[in-house]
Amino acid sequence: MKTLTKFILKSFAAPFVATFFIALFILLMQFIWKHIDDMVGKGLEWYVILELMAYISASLVPLALPLAILLSSLMTFGNLGEHYELIAFKSAGISLKRILRPLTIFIIFLSIGAFLFANYLLPIANLKSRSLLYDVREQKPAMDIKPGIFSSELNDLTIRVGDKKSTEEGERLYDILIYDHSDDRGNRTVTIAEEGLMVLSPNKRYLEMTLYNGRSYDEQPDKSGENKHVLARVEFKENLIRTDLSEFKLNRTDEDLFKTNYKMLNIDQLSVAIDSLKNKKNRSELAYVDNIALTYSNYNRPKEEIANTARTEQIVFDSLLNPLNEFEKERVYKTASNLARSAKSKSDAMVRERDIREESIRRHEIEWHRKYTLSFACIILFSIGAPLGAIIRKGGLGMPMVISVIFFLIYHMVSITGEKMAKEGALSSFEGMWLSSFILLPIGILLAYKATTDSELFKTEAYTNFITKLLPKKKKIER
Repeated sequence: MKTLTKFILKSFAAPFVATFFIALFILLMQFIWKHIDDMVGKGLEWYVILELMAYISASLVPLALPLAILLSSLMTFGNLGEHYELIAFKSAGISLKRILRPLTIFIIFLSIGAFLFANYLLPIANLKSRSLLYDVREQKPAMDIKPGIFSSELNDLTIRVGDKKSTEEGERLYDILIYDHSDDRGNRTVTIAEEGLMVLSPNKRYLEMTLYNGRSYDEQPDKSGENKHVLARVEFKENLIRTDLSEFKLNRTDEDLFKTNYKMLNIDQLSVAIDSLKNKKNRSELAYVDNIALTYSNYNRPKEEIANTARTEQIVFDSLLNPLNEFEKERVYKTASNLARSAKSKSDAMVRERDIREESIRRHEIEWHRKYTLSFACIILFSIGAPLGAIIRKGGLGMPMVISVIFFLIYHMVSITGEKMAKEGALSSFEGMWLSSFILLPIGILLAYKATTDSELFKTEAYTNFITKLLPKKKKIER
């Protein structure tokens, strides 16, 4: 490997790795901030949170990777230009095309890796993250008994304590009041105790509350059938209440329930799903046409004859209604009205079903194109960042960061707009998903041309001189 290639790759590697993980960290913090209410206060183990963060980080790579390529390429060539290293290369007879060649080859291989990641690893990451996030959302909050407040987090018990202290043995409770709703009889079973000790069982499957110096009241209906109740009162010095805590554990949902979602499929699976959805849509429309034809035509006539008759024969309704009396006409009108309402109802249902199927097809097609747009976005943003860095000749995180954010926001906003229009059917799936690429690709080609031809794109003198040439010159007055 030549010294130039090593130098360029080394100059690009550090900014790329740093900006990639910074962008990934920022996106991950945004996710945590958005879903913080779903995770806090549920007693989740540290490894569950770490597993969720790992899967979410993998699913955020399609956003972080293009931004890292744009920013790092702009920083790299901005630093080279700011320290006059590009000028030194050019004075030695090395063109900008030769300088860009090692990174261009690297970005192409990186784009291939991004495609493989989006096709094979990203569906798995989406499946794992979605299923685990669903389980976390459905997880019950961890039980926290606060003094003076009724706690009904346990299914069958409502507990209120006057005071609570933490000791080496466990939680020491005072002035305890417990309502037992296990029999669905309201507040008819009550337990009162002066003091208690609450601990977890050794296997952490049960919550054990040992109550001291208390009474238990149980109001039961009289067996005689009359509207009377028998009150049973029991006094105790020590009473043990054991509650199952299995409902507070994180129950993992079967991942097969999420596998049919379009975001969990690779290209081959998406192609099969799209063909299947289109076939179902066509069969549904044909079944609707056949149903209408059989409902409002002669059942004894074949479908081909019915279709041909509908195209060639002209029916004169007055000739059919004139032989009928008023009663028969009224009955015909009512029947026709009922049939028309039924046809409208069936047509509305068919339109709704068709819209749902078409939307599902579009979503699958959008996800199919997304596998390729990620790789192409890496190439386009590099073609913008590298020439732009060579033109502005500013390194660091100041100007490159601002320009990178602007271009990435343009790319991201156009991508979101195109995807939304494709989902709504205003654009085809191909047009919507490739809209940002079609817009930014000419910009990248223009910047590459300007950089290789040493254009004064960002120098104000070039524009002022051009404007000065257009202005009319003042003639000198001869004396």
